Amino acid sequence: MERRLDIDKPLWSQDTFLGRWKHFAFITDPRLCILREQELDKAKQLLEQYRKGLEPPNTKLEDVIRAKKIYESAFHPDSGEKQNVFGRMSFQMPGGCLITGAMLQWYRTVPAVIFWQWVNQSFNAFVNYTNRNAQSPITTTQMGIAYLSATSSAIAVVFGSKRFLEKRAGPLLQRYVPFLAVAAANCVNIPLMRQTEITKGLEVEDEQGKKLCHSKLAAVKGISQVVLSRIVMCAPGMTILPVIMEKLETYPWFKRMQKLHAPFQITAVGCFLTIMVPTACALFPQTASIKTSTLMRWEPDQYEILVKNCEGSNIPEKVYFNKGL
Repeated sequence: MERRLDIDKPLWSQDTFLGRWKHFAFITDPRLCILREQELDKAKQLLEQYRKGLEPPNTKLEDVIRAKKIYESAFHPDSGEKQNVFGRMSFQMPGGCLITGAMLQWYRTVPAVIFWQWVNQSFNAFVNYTNRNAQSPITTTQMGIAYLSATSSAIAVVFGSKRFLEKRAGPLLQRYVPFLAVAAANCVNIPLMRQTEITKGLEVEDEQGKKLCHSKLAAVKGISQVVLSRIVMCAPGMTILPVIMEKLETYPWFKRMQKLHAPFQITAVGCFLTIMVPTACALFPQTASIKTSTLMRWEPDQYEILVKNCEGSNIPEKVYFNKGL
């Protein structure tokens, strides 16, 4: 008899970095972002049937694994809603390599850098909204403020860095202006796009999934981890590639091939992101935790609610929440 999967849990242990890396490499496969809507819906339907034990008679285990891969790449883990393709993590490699490659290629003039930072922050804002914790809704006004703030911060860093470095640093350091802008904007974009989580707190639950209370500390922890992950995701491509380009441009044969510089950088960034998207996502567990003793000390009102919701049973040492991506 063929074994049955627990389709609501990852295929690999999430207690180790390697297990998390395999899981995220599984669901961020860029090939998944070109699947048709019918394939996504079919995968969701098969999982729903499998969960009830009502799948078609000839269903194989690999069919269920394939459906699980498709579903988890395209549907939000909290709400179960189908995500827009441009906001999915499986689109990070193709979308990110095009935009990052362009930022690294056209960095010499302020207007070009500002334009590509605007494109990048528009993309990031959409990704951040798509992968937020869906239990904390955000209004159109809040989204607009987050978008404008992140874009403005990126442009401010670009303008300030260009003015400061153009007379004080060589060409190599000036190539790092896009990375400085991206890192700074991530520190603004993600917290603002998920500000409701910080102001109202995230729902935290015990190991059985019982909701116990809300925690602002959990939101801060989760968002901080996501910010760091996003910076790590783009760091290798935006810090190593400038060194490679600076060296290659010393060769006359490479200088003559100006039209190939942009495709080369876009392809190189794509190679970096293929590895770094699952790596960055795997830095921290998707289901994060926070100690109840921390809640007792810093959020006593929520701790009281937690105690009441435990209804006389033992208070767990930790509570859990989805940190988002």
